[in-house]
Amino acid sequence: MSLRLAKQLTESGRYTAVMVSVEVGAPFNHDPGAAEDAILSSWRARAQMRLPKELHPPDWNEAKPGRRIQAALQAWSQDSPRPLVLFIDEIDALQDEALISILRQLRDGYPDRPNNFPQSVGLIGLRDVRDYKVASGGSERLNTSSPFNIKVRSLTLRNFNETEVAQLYHQHTLDTGQVFTDEAVQTAFELTQGQPWLVNALAKEIVEEIVTDYSVTITEEHIRRSKEVLIARQDTHIDSLAERLREPRVKAIIEPILAGQALGDTPSDDRQYLIDLGLLRRDPAGGLVIANPIYREVIPRVLAQGTQDSLPHISPSWLTNSGELNTDALLEAFLVFWRQHGEPLLGSAVYHEIAPPPRTDGISTSGS
Repeated sequence: MSLRLAKQLTESGRYTAVMVSVEVGAPFNHDPGAAEDAILSSWRARAQMRLPKELHPPDWNEAKPGRRIQAALQAWSQDSPRPLVLFIDEIDALQDEALISILRQLRDGYPDRPNNFPQSVGLIGLRDVRDYKVASGGSERLNTSSPFNIKVRSLTLRNFNETEVAQLYHQHTLDTGQVFTDEAVQTAFELTQGQPWLVNALAKEIVEEIVTDYSVTITEEHIRRSKEVLIARQDTHIDSLAERLREPRVKAIIEPILAGQALGDTPSDDRQYLIDLGLLRRDPAGGLVIANPIYREVIPRVLAQGTQDSLPHISPSWLTNSGELNTDALLEAFLVFWRQHGEPLLGSAVYHEIAPPPRTDGISTSGS
């Protein structure tokens, strides 16, 4: 979306607009000078690929570490025949000194726009700038929803509604002739609640791996098979979701929700953070809930993965010779297992509130 917007702005003849990234600076979060060098080299390459020659940036001015981004943007703005608009992607990749250095340089250059600094800068990432953590100063946040008082607006890509999911999938039908049944579209929406990445990922897995023959109609069963593949494979998006679950501020809210407990006195900023991340949504009936059924499956699986990997091999001694369940044998096998492994497994649980209590004197029900 940002690439297309930048292209449209440039093609209008009114702006020099380009999308760049700061991801290459991530290995140098504690060395702002090295991060600046890597970032500026990447920016030049992107600009040369995406802009006409007359809009390419000039040679960057020599500047000391901690000032190179600002100096480069000043030089580019002065050289550009049009106001410069910059979309900076992957801002989440930066942390600590590198992040705070770049944000302060943007703040310091802001009053000099548009002739000596970009007319507008958009920071693209998973969260509002107010939530970027900084290691310096003993604070985990920038303590303001408008960092350095220059933020104009935060825009969040909302979830699709069911009609929009159908329209998106219909674009594939127009291109290839392959049809999604109404039930398939409905199931995709129910499983994703319109989360954009999930909506696209479900269809991508189907048309590229599960049903590559365009003459075959895509059904509800294909959608459900695709869901299982995405969960099992833990693509980048789901892997990133798992990483977020380990953040203390995320755990403080997700854990009581999974345990069916009240959230208590949790900061409103933290609750909004989880909504912005797409982990939670406000239920029309009231309260915060896990954002969609896929996440409701993913989150417990992710949290239990370390524990599952610690489990020993267990032969199913609770089955009869005919393959039927012997409940007494199952109960006894569980007690033996829990007496031996309960404490270590509880210790490996990430979310202790939703782990079972390590009792060795029998099985208790909730609340006993």
